[in-house]
Amino acid sequence: MSLPDLLLATLVMAIWGFNFVVAKVGVGELSGLLLTALRFTLVACLLLPFFRPTWRELRPLAILSFTLGVMHFGLFFVGLEGIDATTSAIAIQLQVPFSALLAFFFFKEKLGVGRFLGMGLAFAGVVLLAGEPQRINLFSLILVVISALGFALTTLVMKRAGNIHPFVITGGICLLGAPQLLVLSLIFEGNPIPRLENASWLGYGAVAYTAVFASIVAYTLWYRLVKRYPMNVVVPFSLLAPVLGILSGVLLLGEPFGLHKALGAVCTLSGVALIQYLSTRRMA
Repeated sequence: MSLPDLLLATLVMAIWGFNFVVAKVGVGELSGLLLTALRFTLVACLLLPFFRPTWRELRPLAILSFTLGVMHFGLFFVGLEGIDATTSAIAIQLQVPFSALLAFFFFKEKLGVGRFLGMGLAFAGVVLLAGEPQRINLFSLILVVISALGFALTTLVMKRAGNIHPFVITGGICLLGAPQLLVLSLIFEGNPIPRLENASWLGYGAVAYTAVFASIVAYTLWYRLVKRYPMNVVVPFSLLAPVLGILSGVLLLGEPFGLHKALGAVCTLSGVALIQYLSTRRMA
């Protein structure tokens, strides 16, 4: 990888890593479902004038709007209200072993001993997080784990959706997902007007950052790298995002990082790294 592209890959991971801190601040001001609905609305407004889905593409996008929009992003942001950014950055990595498991069940992909070992490490790391002495909010952690499963389901649907432009997918998911998230916010979070009126620039800044930088800028750069290099060159960079997310949470938010969390991070990220290494080696 050339030096400019190496810097671009690092920039993308920095954007996604810092996104955990931004999201944590944002849900504290606006609540999880409302923040996600606002994010999706902004992304749809920015992308749809240039990338419009066809009627044929709306069916898979409707499914994706639930698996990715509601189940992944919605539950992740709700779960983030009850746990810190560092814990969420670790737990959400279960999307990798979940994706491998779904590929095994639905596409009969062989896993092998190595990837099974990686899954065991990854799940053991989250179990360590759950046993943290500081009495972590287990319900919130479970929501983040389910959101990781939502992302894995999304990859399954995308494999069967055919060749659709990435920004058509993103814009279409946000268009169809925003109303669902808003309705769920009204049901479970109540009247949004007080929160919208009382939110500071930090809350609205979180909406802008997650929509513009994390959803559009970062993915634009990432797609460019994916097209230019083999997956076994690009994919390993994805492990940098949770590491930077952990560092951001500790340094910027002052979140604790004790032994349980450190061991959980090492186990989960090691397991994810092993799965990704073996998966990309098969693709090479």
